[in-house]
Amino acid sequence: MASRSTILRLINASQHSPCPCHGVHHAVSHPGVLSQLRRFATPVNSVQKEYAFEVAASNLRFGDGVTQEVGLDLANMKARKVGVFTDDNIAKLLPMKTTLASLNAQPDLSFEVISLPTGEPTEESWANAIEWSRRHDFSHFLAVGGGSVIDTAKAANLFTVYKDAEVMDFVNAPIGKGLPIKQALRPLIAVPTTAGTGSETTGTAILDITSRSFKTGISNRALKPVLGIVDTQNTASCPTAVHISAGLDVLFHSLESYTTIPYTERTPRPANPILRPLYQGSNPVADVFSLWALRTTVKYLPRVAKNSDDEEARRQMLLAASFAGIGFGNAGVHLCHGMSYPISGLNKKGPKYKHPGYVTAHPIIPHGISVAITGPAVFQFTAPSSPDRHREALAIFNMTTISDSSITRIPDSEIGAHLYDAIARFLDGLGIPRGLKALGYTAGDIPMLVEGTLPQRRVLDLAPGIGDIVGEDGSLHLAKIMQNSLEY
Repeated sequence: MASRSTILRLINASQHSPCPCHGVHHAVSHPGVLSQLRRFATPVNSVQKEYAFEVAASNLRFGDGVTQEVGLDLANMKARKVGVFTDDNIAKLLPMKTTLASLNAQPDLSFEVISLPTGEPTEESWANAIEWSRRHDFSHFLAVGGGSVIDTAKAANLFTVYKDAEVMDFVNAPIGKGLPIKQALRPLIAVPTTAGTGSETTGTAILDITSRSFKTGISNRALKPVLGIVDTQNTASCPTAVHISAGLDVLFHSLESYTTIPYTERTPRPANPILRPLYQGSNPVADVFSLWALRTTVKYLPRVAKNSDDEEARRQMLLAASFAGIGFGNAGVHLCHGMSYPISGLNKKGPKYKHPGYVTAHPIIPHGISVAITGPAVFQFTAPSSPDRHREALAIFNMTTISDSSITRIPDSEIGAHLYDAIARFLDGLGIPRGLKALGYTAGDIPMLVEGTLPQRRVLDLAPGIGDIVGEDGSLHLAKIMQNSLEY
């Protein structure tokens, strides 16, 4: 039997969708059709598998104090008018002060600044930023902040070029239409102030769909910045809680991208290269960046958590964030991220958990925490798909090599259990809440959390044990993983 995702994509292709590799939105609302199709499904071998992968990432500049060069960069680009994005917290801190000094040093450089509400972007915050950007018609964009700021600048750039488009036109299917981006966007420079999302290297922008209580986003190579300015001075003012949450995002970016299904197992092969998705499955180039980021994070994140003034650890975490961005930006992520979106999104109406150390009056499960909370159970589940890769991850968490006898003597069938314990120990060392119950969720919330995860097909279809299992949408597996994540 063919997988549900394959069937839905074939339906979509027959309906002349502009994006057959993502366009499942026509069929999702017709479960009766799905049940019929499962009985008369086309054999999997009639669908061509992917045979190529692409590598795309922003140019990166790394160094202590390099933010001061951004004015010269924009002058060199002959910027006519620059839209500068930051948030209410960063606006008061050194990264933005350095940026403004650099911009003001260029006598003929025109710019406008928008300070976004602190917190993760929503439809409303995106709409306000897009309207502001369209009104000014910027030639160039500059983002100074964490992933939320950078992602918002990406969206504003896109919808300044596509003046008549709506957000859902480009949001990943099946939630949105997932249309391809065919027009060139304006140059965007990203200056990250957290070591986390790697958004300075990727073509991904995430927002919170508050009306549906989960997150989703837009993924396309056209969104990636032309330059990421990675300055270790810019994370010096981060609270410890932000360092830890951002670092967990790096950890699971790298671990998930390394364990996605191989790119050669992704179906269907795009009919046109413009339709090849940003998230392609594990591949040799992404593997190099993901493994380096994983090793570096396991080594240095505990040091940052213990002492945020540890400059070497901060420097290495910034590099790890960018390297992980290159890894997952070309391979993709899977279950931890897919399940994190409803975990954080439903919190506002449900448990109303507020993570210690975050300066906000609103409930918040920070992104890194929402990703990490299912980590032990996820990798116990995925381990049978590629024992060797999971064995290598276990060796990294145990601070040893894959040839160590303590690793080699573990049977393939037990790798998942050992990795569960290793990840749980690592999270314990950082003081992370011990499971969904610690965030306020109960077993009764699992169906709702699974329902919020199922639309995240762009990542679920890359999940080993789900994306490569025929005839299933993964709901039973997701429920079991959520159950195993209630406490540990």
